[in-house]
Amino acid sequence: MLDIKFVRENPDLVKENIKKKFQEHKLGLVDEVLDLDKKYRELIQKGDALRKDRNSFSSEIGNLMRQGKKEEAEEIKQKVVEINNQLVNNEELEKDYSEKIKGIMMRIPNIIHESVPIGEDDSKNVEVQKYGEPFVPEYEIPYHTDIMEKLAGIDLDAARRVAGNGFYYLIGNIARLHSAVLSYARDFMINKGFTYCIPPYMIRSDVVTGVMSFEEMDAMMYKIEGEDLYLIGTSEHSMIGKFKDQILDKNNLPYTMTSYSPCFRKEKGAHGIEERGVYRIHQFEKQEMIVVCEPEESYDWYDKMWSYTVELFRSLDIPVRTLECCSGDLADLKSKSVDVEAWSPRQQKYFEVGSCSNLTDAQSRRLGIRIKGENGNYFAHTLNNTVVAPPRMLIALLENNYNEDGSINIPVALRPYMGGLEKIEIVK
Repeated sequence: MLDIKFVRENPDLVKENIKKKFQEHKLGLVDEVLDLDKKYRELIQKGDALRKDRNSFSSEIGNLMRQGKKEEAEEIKQKVVEINNQLVNNEELEKDYSEKIKGIMMRIPNIIHESVPIGEDDSKNVEVQKYGEPFVPEYEIPYHTDIMEKLAGIDLDAARRVAGNGFYYLIGNIARLHSAVLSYARDFMINKGFTYCIPPYMIRSDVVTGVMSFEEMDAMMYKIEGEDLYLIGTSEHSMIGKFKDQILDKNNLPYTMTSYSPCFRKEKGAHGIEERGVYRIHQFEKQEMIVVCEPEESYDWYDKMWSYTVELFRSLDIPVRTLECCSGDLADLKSKSVDVEAWSPRQQKYFEVGSCSNLTDAQSRRLGIRIKGENGNYFAHTLNNTVVAPPRMLIALLENNYNEDGSINIPVALRPYMGGLEKIEIVK
């Protein structure tokens, strides 16, 4: 959420930013919120004037009573009663305008970083760099769920009977591999100096609206019926929410945390064959990282964070690339974002396995996350990044370690988490 003062002083810049995000339908919001803001400030001034008059009359009443002029004092008292009634009405209008302003401000997108490429959708995202050499074996690599089934590692039919489409049972060594990836990612981030955390898996609505736009909320979140609780779509939601309404000590910054959680998402819309199986699902687990820091440090942390994901995948010998998200592909609260994509030798292309985002002070303004400064408090910057999100990551791991006989090589880094197992063999 932007500062209303910034919008007031830079309306053309805010409108141009909306155009860059291809959200022309929101252009009218700028003039609408500025009109409300003008009326709101006029109400504030009127309220101050009424309070000043009331204080003056109250003082006059005291003087009149001391002089024994009770009738005159009673007349002044009536004026005070009228002022109080006006103040009540004025304060109700102030509250109404304030809520309307906040509602509109939460729909105006964050200012994108000057380096963000301009484009209307993800087809205009720009490749930044490749890491590792993509490899395609001479033999055919089956679809990832076929690989898992031959290894007795997945049961989608049972999951459909129990929960419907978009769910799965992972079994045996595939389930173990899934857990090994998460444990390795946890330790990888702890070794980078991040504090490990397991957060709440449900959050209240004021946290939901604090960490994401209304459009994202509708597309992603599951609501708990009858309660003010939502299932988290990523642990970033509850991790950033941890700092809600807090004034942070500069000496404790930055907060660098890595968190494990299950994630729950609606995943609305139809998707192609390569996004079925365990690629796009309603329930999965993830290791996440978040940073809460000084504003001037956020882009340094941004570069560190996505590089950690690249390093983790390369430590497992999986080729990856980074992809700069264009303006139209950025969620409203994001100022800059980069996707990390893993190589799929089956598809002979890259696919998304993680995303790193700098939200500058957009979440902090919504949630009231401030830093105590020498010359007044100011808003922190928040960032988030996927460390690893199996079982989607399993697709890349299985395909890049698939042998012609159907077995899977276990990367060296994961073997300690697999009890020393070097290979997963087909179950006959």
